[in-house]
Amino acid sequence: MDVSCFKAYDLRGRVPEQLNPELAERIGRAYVELTNARKVVVGYDIRLSSPEIAAALSAGLMAAGANVYDIGLCGTEQVYFATSHYSMDGGIMVTASHNPKDHNGMKLVGHQSRPISSDNGLNAIRDRVSLPFEDARVPGRRERLAVEGDYIHHLLGYIDGSTIKPLRVVVNAGNGGAGPVIDSLARWLPFEFVRLHHVPNGHFPNGVPNPLLEENRAVTAEAVIREGADMGIAWDGDYDRCFFFDEKGRFIEGYYIVGLLAEQFLRKVGRGKIIHDPRLTWNTQDMVRAAGGIPIESKTGHAFIKQRMREEDALYGGEMSAHHYFRDFAYCDSGMIPWLLVAERLCQTGQPLSSLIDARIEAYPASGEINRSVDDPARLLAKIEEIYGQDALSVSHVDGLSVEFERWRFNLRMSNTEPLVRLNVESRGDIALMKEKTAELLDAMVRLNPS
Repeated sequence: MDVSCFKAYDLRGRVPEQLNPELAERIGRAYVELTNARKVVVGYDIRLSSPEIAAALSAGLMAAGANVYDIGLCGTEQVYFATSHYSMDGGIMVTASHNPKDHNGMKLVGHQSRPISSDNGLNAIRDRVSLPFEDARVPGRRERLAVEGDYIHHLLGYIDGSTIKPLRVVVNAGNGGAGPVIDSLARWLPFEFVRLHHVPNGHFPNGVPNPLLEENRAVTAEAVIREGADMGIAWDGDYDRCFFFDEKGRFIEGYYIVGLLAEQFLRKVGRGKIIHDPRLTWNTQDMVRAAGGIPIESKTGHAFIKQRMREEDALYGGEMSAHHYFRDFAYCDSGMIPWLLVAERLCQTGQPLSSLIDARIEAYPASGEINRSVDDPARLLAKIEEIYGQDALSVSHVDGLSVEFERWRFNLRMSNTEPLVRLNVESRGDIALMKEKTAELLDAMVRLNPS
């Protein structure tokens, strides 16, 4: 059986060649056998193949003896929420996020919405699906579980309603699943929403929702300017990531949003621990310390961030890739909580979003993540460390190679899935230095790549 859809953190593959109802049914059986789950939440995204794959998955779960709690069309974070909030044994979301429309996949969690990845069960499920199964003596049953009311109530609990004032907000769901959630929140918030690509549509008539692609940003940016909005927000298909545009239509790098959200949390509670990834760090560390918090570095990736947050009992964790994690959301990522917190900050301060971000960009200008294909990523990292490590103040291997100097630093890491390296460079208040060092490193990477 083709199991190439199993990746490091989830399942992704083309339908039906790599993922199909037959495999989905066997994944359900293997999941129950290996986790011993008896109550499992199942949800699915707006892709055309999702209902059929979710139905087959549910059939496998029930054949193995688990009861399925079907929450229907939803976002990944609603599976996380339902699994934790209703004390289920596990949850599975059928989604391929921002992958092409002929793909699908799954994200699996266990009790308390703890992620199931390749190092703690996903590989075992992969290895089990090709072997024979027997039906449980007593099959499980399926029932619908309505979660929207509790989920919306939980989201609204992150903001102080007494401080919320009218705002004009452009929202671009990309024809993914975010639209209905915005409509539900709109009943409780005095915001005027300008809706773009709002209706869920698995045909993706406006392209697959992936706001990280520059070509997908213009429609949101132009709408913000045209409508005189206070900010714009765009989501990926399963809306576990959200992306921000200020009132000028400028796309804001996720790095600066991490610092802003950390500060907003700490303003509410006074003290606490904040987890961040190692790619770009100085702005986050500065803002967290200034707000009375403790910044803690973790390896990039949702499984690592979530585990470290549990270990530290951290309030919030953020990655520059627009994944934001919250302690009171079962340490899971949400694409709805971040924009509510940013909107709250705008209401409380009366400042435009650009003014909250400009000072941070000026203090810590960053290159943004730059990807390059190389023949031997490990060899390249070793060579770069050999060149730059000798005169550095510090060298770290928390995730790839982080090298720090007095006025600038960089992180260079290998992709988990492709022969790529990813470079991030930042400086202390010196954009010219940041650009100079970025160009210098890119030249070195070309020179050191044997091809």
